[in-house]
Amino acid sequence: MILVAGSGAIGASIAYRLALRGAADVVLCDRGKIASGSTSKAMGGVRQQFSTAAEVRLAQESIAFFTELGPPFFEQVGYLFVATTEAGLAELEKRRALQAGLGVPVELVDASFVPGLETRDVLGAAFCAEDGVADPAATARELVRRSVELGVELREGSDAADLMDAADTLVIACGPWSAALAARVGVELPVRPLCRQLLATETLAGLTADLPMVVEAETGFHFRRRGDRIVLAMADAEPRWGFETAVDESVFADCFERLVHRFPGARATRIGDAWAGLYDMTPDAHPIIGRVADGVYAACGFSGHGFMQSPAVGEAVAIELLGGESPLDLSPYRLERFAGELSFPEQLIL
Repeated sequence: MILVAGSGAIGASIAYRLALRGAADVVLCDRGKIASGSTSKAMGGVRQQFSTAAEVRLAQESIAFFTELGPPFFEQVGYLFVATTEAGLAELEKRRALQAGLGVPVELVDASFVPGLETRDVLGAAFCAEDGVADPAATARELVRRSVELGVELREGSDAADLMDAADTLVIACGPWSAALAARVGVELPVRPLCRQLLATETLAGLTADLPMVVEAETGFHFRRRGDRIVLAMADAEPRWGFETAVDESVFADCFERLVHRFPGARATRIGDAWAGLYDMTPDAHPIIGRVADGVYAACGFSGHGFMQSPAVGEAVAIELLGGESPLDLSPYRLERFAGELSFPEQLIL
């Protein structure tokens, strides 16, 4: 039996790809409901604009699947990074050159093409029309539905620790809870939880369906349309390490003013909701993918990028589990890298 622990975007994708490849006796389990953990709290951005080649390649391998999935799961509205300082613009252009060199169709643009966007302080912008926004929980549920149709056994409300003795292979895809499960089988994973908060406005009339994800390059402040509301987020000034996910209302005013500055039409609404979720962080912000012990594989530590990279990861892990060799180079994501000096950390952690 192949036991996949975690029914979020990563676990669901692995189970689905295993089923597509004809794997028998696959069990997908979760202590809660499908996509009830970090996936349910995610912003839902899907982008290829990363600062390292390793992350770009994971994203590239995933875009085709999201595009095929289409609405209502994925809307290909693009990602727009705007820079307001010379230093920020230089970094933006440097990253764009890397991304374009790897085949990402990202272009330097005049950001004023986005209706309602304040651009008088913008010195430059990069836009990739292939990127977009999605519904993470709905996507994970769809993958689980397809997996079950193909023969995967779903065990909601079941702790993987209680099922491990019956498994030939364990796949740890529990996001920020992965380290605890790995410890049960004697494996140390350098994954720890980081609390990140999202805010949502009340309804706002006149939002266009093609509003891209907008990201301020210098601050990381970003926002997207979700239905008739805007969802916005920004990293905390002081990182909130740990499993506590209480909402911090003290940041509401600052975040809302940032939104109003960049998208003045938002002044007609106000913050109406907020929630917090957990990133599963590694020291270099790259995931851990692959075999970590005899009969034990990991797919975790995605540092906020798991949902958008899940199609590629699901395919790569499924191939390895079934004895093949993934065409995707997984060497940057092996656990063994932490035994040496880390290099090329990912910088675009939104």
